[in-house]
Amino acid sequence: MRPIIVTCGEPAGIGPELAPKLLAAGVPFVWLGDPRHLPRGTDWAEVTDLADLPQGALSVLRHDFAAPATPGQATAANARGVIEVIERAVALTMAGEAAGICTLPIHKKALKDGAGFPFPGHTEFLAHLAGDVPVAMMLASTTVQPPCRVVPATIHIALAEVPAALTPAALESAIRITHAAMIRDFGLAAPRLAVAGLNPHAGEGGAMGHEERDWLAPLIQRLRGEGMDLVGPLPADTMFHAPARARWDAAICAYHDQALIPIKTLDFAGGVNVTLGLPFVRTSPDHGTAFDIAGQGRADAASAIAALRMAGDMARSRGTA
Repeated sequence: MRPIIVTCGEPAGIGPELAPKLLAAGVPFVWLGDPRHLPRGTDWAEVTDLADLPQGALSVLRHDFAAPATPGQATAANARGVIEVIERAVALTMAGEAAGICTLPIHKKALKDGAGFPFPGHTEFLAHLAGDVPVAMMLASTTVQPPCRVVPATIHIALAEVPAALTPAALESAIRITHAAMIRDFGLAAPRLAVAGLNPHAGEGGAMGHEERDWLAPLIQRLRGEGMDLVGPLPADTMFHAPARARWDAAICAYHDQALIPIKTLDFAGGVNVTLGLPFVRTSPDHGTAFDIAGQGRADAASAIAALRMAGDMARSRGTA
């Protein structure tokens, strides 16, 4: 298969030490970054042709940065390099030279301070590079059964802002993107989707909130009339135990913590961040740069390995591998 491109992420974080550990994933990949940032003693080989990767060593598509990296201390001079690596990975993948992208964590403040990065994070930047396409963030488990896959309809905003941000248009977009992605990326011909209510007990008939009664239920009913297999709005506190998860393939949630608390409880080390709606495969480990342990050899590669494997699976489902 064509390789997955693993972007280096923030070179002062744990990304560089995760790179050689990804060989355990058993998925063809090339690491895109500055080899000076890799841990001392890493067995790596530079590649210029993505169709011809060396065996055994870490394949490196070289991208020189302005400065060395000091673990735990982001360098403003390297911010531009981090951004260029992402741009280059997208260009290569959209040109058909790679099967997809697995991104290692970036440090958003370092990019903003060092290069004026105007995006809230990876997801929004990738959507922009793809042509400002509508996207959704999914967190998917890899080590628990039944699987737990969650999509928050609103993401990084204050809880007080959620009721206004959770509009019928926003929720419908999240549902449609998820439905299409479950077919294209996960190979499910008829995905079963659950939609969480906004309020406790899904509003309990209006006693604890009116959004479910006023527009959530009618929206779900309308989309069900199009042939989607949808249930909801459901009380979020009874959606995530194993028998409940067995009844759906993905859950669309109202806000960030409603979605992320259950999956991080169920599969903290094996959770994978997936961007749905892009014209290319993109996954990422479900953790940050971990400056506090960077360079100490303590980084757990489980989530990064799971993300790389999922990128390979998604590429095969799309036919881009």
